[in-house]
Amino acid sequence: MGRQIVIVLDFGGQYNQLIARRVRECGVYCEVRPYTTPLAELRALNPIGIIFTGGPNSVYLDGAPHVGQEIFTWGVPILGICYGCQLMAHALGGRVTAAQDDSAREYGKTVTYFDRTCRLFRNLPDRGITWMSHGDYMEKVPEGFQLAARSDACPNVAIADEARGFYGVQFHPEVNHTEHGTDMIRAFLYEVCGAAGDWTMGDYKRAAVSALREKVGDGKVLLALSGGVDSSVAAALLAEAVGEQLTCVFVDHGLMRKNEGDEVEAAFAKWAMNFVRVNAEERFLIKLAGVDEPERKRKIIGEEFIRVFEDEAKKVGAVDFLAQGTIYPDVIESGAGDAAVIKSHHNVGGLPDFVDFKEIVEPLRLLFKDEVRQLGRELGLPEYLVARQPFPGPGLAIRVIGDVTKDKLDMLREADAIFREEMAKSGEQQRLSQFFAALTNMRSVGVMGDGRTYDYAVVLRAVTTDDFMTADWARIPYELLDRVGVRIVNEVKGINRVLYDITSKPPATVELE
Repeated sequence: MGRQIVIVLDFGGQYNQLIARRVRECGVYCEVRPYTTPLAELRALNPIGIIFTGGPNSVYLDGAPHVGQEIFTWGVPILGICYGCQLMAHALGGRVTAAQDDSAREYGKTVTYFDRTCRLFRNLPDRGITWMSHGDYMEKVPEGFQLAARSDACPNVAIADEARGFYGVQFHPEVNHTEHGTDMIRAFLYEVCGAAGDWTMGDYKRAAVSALREKVGDGKVLLALSGGVDSSVAAALLAEAVGEQLTCVFVDHGLMRKNEGDEVEAAFAKWAMNFVRVNAEERFLIKLAGVDEPERKRKIIGEEFIRVFEDEAKKVGAVDFLAQGTIYPDVIESGAGDAAVIKSHHNVGGLPDFVDFKEIVEPLRLLFKDEVRQLGRELGLPEYLVARQPFPGPGLAIRVIGDVTKDKLDMLREADAIFREEMAKSGEQQRLSQFFAALTNMRSVGVMGDGRTYDYAVVLRAVTTDDFMTADWARIPYELLDRVGVRIVNEVKGINRVLYDITSKPPATVELE
């Protein structure tokens, strides 16, 4: 018997990935499919449940996304969220209309009252906060459905046909703003769909290793290893599966943080793979000399990375498979259904055309970022790699404002290492999404001992965020900032001033360049 699956049918909702993540967090495997997927293809997956996502459309308008009526005859439980709820009501004989007055429209946090006899809400308090985002109104509920939740403005916040396992909620249980939202999703999965909870990273690792061995056979695999979480976990998984048949090319461009290149190399020492570390610092610094415009820096570094990789790939010779660290959000964001195309994917990351390979291997393409980290732990990768914060592809070159030199990079590496060390000792790093030091191109007068200095200012940056689309500057304790500042100006030659960035995103970005 194969792994159970829940289908998240996407109608263009902005939270489709979040719904899928919540389902997987509950120990149930799911996949996001566009609503245009042929019903025969969906049914062939033999799902134990289906979730209709939200979406930006009004279900009663011409051209609005719909799904074939047959889906309601499969005997498979369905949970409709927001637009998905209205779609279900519309399809099964109810009536959905535009709200006639502002009181029927609901946006944001809303006090909601639950009928605790409904299986979705059985173990919850009888009231709580939900996150609403709808301007349409279910004027008539389909036959066979009961009202299961209400708000002060709306009598039919949730509907349920318990006999058929059909549920609809006008709020978003997947977002953090909805109290007990994950409990509602878990109730649908376990109480309604009968989920076994058979999605674990341990099981995934064993299945993925077996599948990779079968696919690769005695072929050769080549992977460009950046040292980031995704490529590192992909490398570890492939190493576990095919060992010496894998060659990882790690281009150390000299733009990484203190000791990071050595840490990446050490992390893979236990596998019998071909690990090629290319120490290309001088090559990159020559190309970057005198360049101070950030976009030019990015372009130079990207192109030079490809040139270095080309040189090393020629030494490896013909390979059968080129491996990539593609993860599930990359796949979803390639565009599906009525969802906006966020980014086009699958151009092999700009890697050179000459590499002689038969096929691309993407061993992480079914996993979300948090699952990738879990898999890395299952594979025995060290925590400093698995929990690595987002780090820009151009590395420290865009954390050195202005032109890049080895002296500036070394200064920044030391300052950043002090910041990270103190954050780790204080425990503050556990609550922060990203933090780092950046070296400005501003020099200022200072006094050290009895002498005048004219040295660089360093900026400390720390943010909290759920999705990096927006970010709030972190309120780090003054005592911690004081320790970091004192250590940097005393221990790092060339820096005499420490600044703290208190700008959120927007209007700023997380990185300074």
